[in-house]
Amino acid sequence: MSDYYNGKRSRNIYNPASKEPFKLSRSKIDLFLECPRCFYIDIRLGVGRPPGYPFTLNSAVDNLLKNEFDLLRKSGDTHKIIKDFNVDAKPAEHKMLGEWRENFKGIRYLDEKHNLIITGAIDDLWINSKNEYIVVDYKATAKSEPVKELTDASHHQSYKKQLEVYQWLLRKSQLKVSEEAYLVYCTGRPNEEKFDACLNFDINLIMYKGNTDWVEPTIEKMKTTLDSNKLPKFSADCDYCKYVSKRLEVVEDMSGKKIQSELFGIS
Repeated sequence: MSDYYNGKRSRNIYNPASKEPFKLSRSKIDLFLECPRCFYIDIRLGVGRPPGYPFTLNSAVDNLLKNEFDLLRKSGDTHKIIKDFNVDAKPAEHKMLGEWRENFKGIRYLDEKHNLIITGAIDDLWINSKNEYIVVDYKATAKSEPVKELTDASHHQSYKKQLEVYQWLLRKSQLKVSEEAYLVYCTGRPNEEKFDACLNFDINLIMYKGNTDWVEPTIEKMKTTLDSNKLPKFSADCDYCKYVSKRLEVVEDMSGKKIQSELFGIS
């Protein structure tokens, strides 16, 4: 069996008849928004998408930033980038921050109406002079020009939803949360004259005003989808659905017979 992708799993599968609360991570909300069909096949049928290969360099930047801000959290000081961008904030102290950062724990909320536990692992929390907590997420990339603002690109739209889910979860934990959230966006410089075992970054602070009104209606739709015994429609906008469609098409052409097109609802 592959160490990278294990195909159909037997655990963490949603059962409509179960009375136990079912856990859904922030990334699964993102998956539902992207493609309800892939979401259903993953959560209800136990066949997830092949995972993307881990970006360990991005993880290293993430860990180093956490260490850097944690040093300032202990001293009570603020960070140079916060000062440079004239933001009313400093790293926040909170007894749950360590747990809220852990990928398999995170901050969680039991939605009793839908019997779902919604979870998400935050990168950081700041606090402003109004004693409002500020959601902060770290991002790292490498481009010829530094990233200074969020665009209409699909991954940037996903970042916005990510921040908003975290804001919603923190408010459900009875915290006073600012509508302003921040991305600490680190852009590696790929065109330096030489490497010298050092990758330099341009670091920008990008503010985004979150709106969490969409979160609870989306949870309602997710619950309805999971409780249904009907597979959501094939999505022509989903690369994974298109791959399955084309794969079945060429295999059927080669074999001269239908395989699973009817099951997958692909024409």
